[in-house]
Amino acid sequence: MHAFNLQPKTLNLAERLADMAVDALIDEADLSPKPALVDRRGNGAHTDLHLGLMHASALSLWPAFKEMADVAINIGEISLPLREAVGRIGREGELAMLDTTAGVNTHRGAIWALGLLVTAAALEPESTSAAAMTLRAARLALLDDRYAPRPLSHGAQVAQRFGARGAREEAQLGFPAVTQRALPQLKRSRADGHGEQNARLDALLAIMTQLVDTCVLYRAGEEGLDTMQLGAQAVLDAGGSASLAGRRRLHELDQQLIALNASPGGAADLLAACLFIDRVESGESFIQGAF
Repeated sequence: MHAFNLQPKTLNLAERLADMAVDALIDEADLSPKPALVDRRGNGAHTDLHLGLMHASALSLWPAFKEMADVAINIGEISLPLREAVGRIGREGELAMLDTTAGVNTHRGAIWALGLLVTAAALEPESTSAAAMTLRAARLALLDDRYAPRPLSHGAQVAQRFGARGAREEAQLGFPAVTQRALPQLKRSRADGHGEQNARLDALLAIMTQLVDTCVLYRAGEEGLDTMQLGAQAVLDAGGSASLAGRRRLHELDQQLIALNASPGGAADLLAACLFIDRVESGESFIQGAF
């Protein structure tokens, strides 16, 4: 059969959600210029990451996201069996990611955040507002996975040490950094005509102004966290990413965080969550799949 005669495959709900989760991760990675993060310019504050690795990692997670959506559709309700199935799939997805990246942690936090949101969207595809999805994700995150390993991640250790809110608590509260900061800023910047890339950068900065980013705390302590929060606010106060003054502030923040070896990976994970929610929420024909 001639290639031009091939008809595109109609994707089912789980496949479309997995596509959107991977797209959100790739869009986050490609977004430039992000302060001290991997982007199209370079590796930011990292020595073991690069853009191609971020893309490969994101693509490796597609089967896990699809399986999470499938199990949500099959179980059909927020319950301990669903929480434990999603936890198992997430851990298997993490192993696939680490196999792809030769052991480098590229998206561990994003697997948690996006996995919960993919599951939440699959549970009730007719109810995909940001508020509804994050509420379902929070209810699921509050359930205790009996099979989860107990050793604390770097983020959890830092959260415990500094009394900060880690990724787990952020999810259990319904992703307030996304719903209260990132999404409103994304929509404001779009409405002001700043362009999509600048609007996404502004959304990232809005997260950074208040998030107690455990990745930054782990790498640079409270000095790094203060630099991130105050610097991000300074960019927005100067007019945001679309203004010349804002771009100058953004460049200064990038240089300051790199000098401190402080990469806001937690904020990046939440930006990916924001982009996923925005994509799902704006899909007028989501149930029918007419994207």
